[in-house]
Amino acid sequence: MSRFTLAIHGGAGTILKEDMTPELELAYLEGLQQAMNAGYAVLEQGGSALNAIKATIVMLEDNMLFNAGRGSVFTKKGVQEMDAAVMDGSSLEAGAVTGVRNVRNPIELAMEVMQNSNHVFLSGKGASDFAIKQGIKLEPDEYFFSQFRYDQWKAIRDSDTYSLDHTHQRLEELMRDKKFGTVGAVACDQQGNIAAATSTGGMTNKKYGRIGDSPIIGAGTYANNTTCGISCTGHGEMFIRAVAAHDVSCLMEYKGLSLQKAMEVVVHDKLMAIGGEGGMIGVDSEGNAALVFNSQGMYRGYKSSDGNEVVAIYK
Repeated sequence: MSRFTLAIHGGAGTILKEDMTPELELAYLEGLQQAMNAGYAVLEQGGSALNAIKATIVMLEDNMLFNAGRGSVFTKKGVQEMDAAVMDGSSLEAGAVTGVRNVRNPIELAMEVMQNSNHVFLSGKGASDFAIKQGIKLEPDEYFFSQFRYDQWKAIRDSDTYSLDHTHQRLEELMRDKKFGTVGAVACDQQGNIAAATSTGGMTNKKYGRIGDSPIIGAGTYANNTTCGISCTGHGEMFIRAVAAHDVSCLMEYKGLSLQKAMEVVVHDKLMAIGGEGGMIGVDSEGNAALVFNSQGMYRGYKSSDGNEVVAIYK
């Protein structure tokens, strides 16, 4: 039995202690801890890495604080469009969805795509049709409504500004206070199998059906038993251009770098060279975990069977 580990993130960006009330900080830490505990319990009982990350992401998608599932932000049209992806490191099977609406837990739909569709990536109405066919739980628009997200959107909806996730309402503050709202989980189970998953509500006020890195296999999400499982959060366009998640795996496979070192090269060198802000979480098949970011903060945590446990927000 190998060391088993779960790591999670709830987004990265300009997350400063002075912008956070004690109550909100506690709520974020509790949300991360509860999601981590749910996934870790699966691993502890001998469950698979896949089921552990699903349990984790479902908890984060159901939590209004995080930009995924119920907490998803508003698009230019004033609706929520969600993306999610999952990958099984033992088989290299993957499933992803983009631009889905009214799906309570997009990560469950991504799992269905992987296991029951003969495809990897479904979008929009087709993904929604498949969700109905598979009996995935749907919710009305009201379920996804939060006054907080609505006010964020209202502040910029009449402009060409888009925002990656934020807390303040004034336009100049929106551009200063960048938060990349995504949730992710990676795990290594008792059998040494790895899995990774990412889920997001995208950008506030996004238009043209924009898709970020989260649902793109190799960009925002990747898992391979021989190397690592990675979930990213940040400025999606840069993570796509850098093929960030897969690049970590390549550096480990071809250059023999450790998980930590490979992630540092991608996050601090390759992404920053093209102006990419954000971070990523990773695990390897020995149960090592790494949480690396180049922004002011990243909602993050990990828990391992060797007794190590961390939940943190700031740098």
